[in-house]
Amino acid sequence: MCAIFGIIGEYNLHLAKFSQEALIHRGIDDKSLVIKKNLFLAYNRLAINDLNISNQPLKYKNLYLSFNGEIYNYIELNKKFNLNVNSEIEVIAKLFDKFGVKFVNYLTGMFAISIIDINKNRVYLFRDRFGKKPLFFAKTRESFIFSSEMKAITIHLKKLYLNNDALLSYLSFLSAISPHSFYKEIKKIPPASYLIFENSQYKIESYYNPLEIKPTIFSRDIALNKIEDKLINSIDKRLMSEVEVGALLSGGVDSSLISSIVQKHFYGDKKLKTFSIGYDGYNSYDERDYAREVSKHIGSEHYELSLGKKDFLENIDRVLYHLDEPINDPASVPLYILTKNISNLGVKVLLSGEGSDELFFGYRQYFEYLDIEKASDLKFRSWLKSYFKKNFSTNKEWEWYKRIFEGSILFRSFAEKFTDLQKNMLLKMNVKDNNSLEYIQQYINEFEKSNITDKPTWYSYIDLKVLVGEVYLSKVDRISMANTIEVRTPFLDHNFVNTVFSIDSALKIGDKSRTKPLLKDVALKYLPERIVNRKKKGFSYPFLEWLVSSNELSIIKEVNKKRKFFSEDGVDFLLAQAKKGKFKHHIWGVYLFSKWIKMNDRIIN
Repeated sequence: MCAIFGIIGEYNLHLAKFSQEALIHRGIDDKSLVIKKNLFLAYNRLAINDLNISNQPLKYKNLYLSFNGEIYNYIELNKKFNLNVNSEIEVIAKLFDKFGVKFVNYLTGMFAISIIDINKNRVYLFRDRFGKKPLFFAKTRESFIFSSEMKAITIHLKKLYLNNDALLSYLSFLSAISPHSFYKEIKKIPPASYLIFENSQYKIESYYNPLEIKPTIFSRDIALNKIEDKLINSIDKRLMSEVEVGALLSGGVDSSLISSIVQKHFYGDKKLKTFSIGYDGYNSYDERDYAREVSKHIGSEHYELSLGKKDFLENIDRVLYHLDEPINDPASVPLYILTKNISNLGVKVLLSGEGSDELFFGYRQYFEYLDIEKASDLKFRSWLKSYFKKNFSTNKEWEWYKRIFEGSILFRSFAEKFTDLQKNMLLKMNVKDNNSLEYIQQYINEFEKSNITDKPTWYSYIDLKVLVGEVYLSKVDRISMANTIEVRTPFLDHNFVNTVFSIDSALKIGDKSRTKPLLKDVALKYLPERIVNRKKKGFSYPFLEWLVSSNELSIIKEVNKKRKFFSEDGVDFLLAQAKKGKFKHHIWGVYLFSKWIKMNDRIIN
């Protein structure tokens, strides 16, 4: 796990070296440079595998190669293609030499890869299938810059302009949706994509789409066996490490199942280290009792941390610094504090359960959306369309029915927070109805092109792209790497995802009496029924109570008075709701953006 950075074209050597230092938290074990005319490459290494090998950036023939991440099948690829090399980066080099850009299809893992062809003056950048590892780029008049984090790029930009599309997509979907970032000058390479830059131009191509996997499994017993086998195999790959691997354990099904499989199938007498966080005095949020029960059941070595208001408030600025841009997930603060403590224990690798809810329908609201979809079949609904337009409401349920009666796309990701009407009320600009669709249009096009009409498949697909790829994985990478920890996500092995997409949706949905019926039936082989079938809480904690009681929310009005992003009425409405404990996620999003703007006063509206 590492940081990669590069400049092709003119550069200031002092600033370029400063960029490498800005990424030091991503790799503290080693660092190296390539310094040539019109080429600067920097690499910071966190040693997980091949502890004594550090050969990046790698010079191979006419290529310079660097990568951040893990290629779990590199030993298999080395044998399969008779490459006769000793490291992941050498496997990448030889596969690229053999297959060109199509080499990426052979990789299993999480990665951001840069390949510079110095003969052709061409740059290739690759990002893994689900967006586990980040990769950003900027094109200036003098150079092309890429980096694992945006903070290393902003150093080289004379002016920074706010990207309004990023703000609009952030309000809609909790994060700036690729290729947008909050900096107008910096773009993100989307997950499952690669970029080619030459002759001052670039193009981006996609290389993986789970929609190409059609259902072939219609038997429940076969589905259960496939899920268990593929999950065990995925976890096995992610235990590849020369340093200790631990696991985040919330007490929910996903993290509990992963931890149980590790302990039962791979660790034996060795105890897996598991970690959880809770909140003393806030029992309605605290799930440590469940995590304790799971740990006792599987026999792990368990560690707990309690988060209080003081720790929360003291760490928000550090979290924002490492996020680089607002990501509207309040869990980023507890995750930062937890991984900081885990790092102090010397653990470098963690397993986590991202992706399970989206693959196996773990949110009860999925079932609500599916029921609402049925209203689109009403023969006489034109008067309802007219009624809803005339009698608008700020409630999300009103928006859902309006979409159905006007024939628009109902489900736009579980990440959706501000509806377009709510954005219109908040912002000092006219936000057109269905504006949010602009930011996921590329995924709508892909779904329509697939000729799949199955609504549950759309739900899984768009949530993998938006909620998982743009929000959860972005947060997890930036926060964990801030504390020099690598997080691995077994449910997001692409072979496992392909298997899940090959299972008939009716099996994954079940009779709607409980969420995630298939995964839970697998989990019953490993965990107590009380853990498997308990009501899902979802990760939450008293962040809004703490923001209100500490008067932290005053920063929204303070920043807005100076920068005038939001309408005063819209801000007043949200602040009034905060005192009632409502619109929590909306308020966190506006608060975080306001705080980020205050911390980054270089940014021009």
